[in-house]
Amino acid sequence: MRHYPECMRISVAADERVGVASELIEELTRRGHETLPHGALSETERDDWAWASEAAARDVIQGRADQAIVCCWTGTGASIAANKVSGVRAALCADAETAKGARRWNDANVLALSLRSTSAAELQEILDAWFATAPSPAPDDQANIAHLSTIEQAG
Repeated sequence: MRHYPECMRISVAADERVGVASELIEELTRRGHETLPHGALSETERDDWAWASEAAARDVIQGRADQAIVCCWTGTGASIAANKVSGVRAALCADAETAKGARRWNDANVLALSLRSTSAAELQEILDAWFATAPSPAPDDQANIAHLSTIEQAG
């Protein structure tokens, strides 16, 4: 039996209920996480990728969620929209190694996925890597993360 990290509140956004969108909610719930659905995953919200991804990203920054997962057909638009929210570090991940690196070196707090190309097996591997990897405590990695705020403030 797999061991999953502590329960977290995960904001999840998708602009369509295709690909792994519904499976993502089911898998997060199975792993013991609470989900906050947005976009096409919610009955009451606009389902466009920019609005849905923004809502999920704001959940993280405003403390309603620990992390977020945003999805669209390619994952690109969802990641761009999420990254427009100050303080978000969204990473588009197509495999487990990219997810691991995004968490380790970038302290990414939003995972972006492609609904078109993420298979069920890849979803499992990406989530395993994402949730099992902690940010690096190395001074140079921490300096890079801190510098992102400087870049953001400079506009």
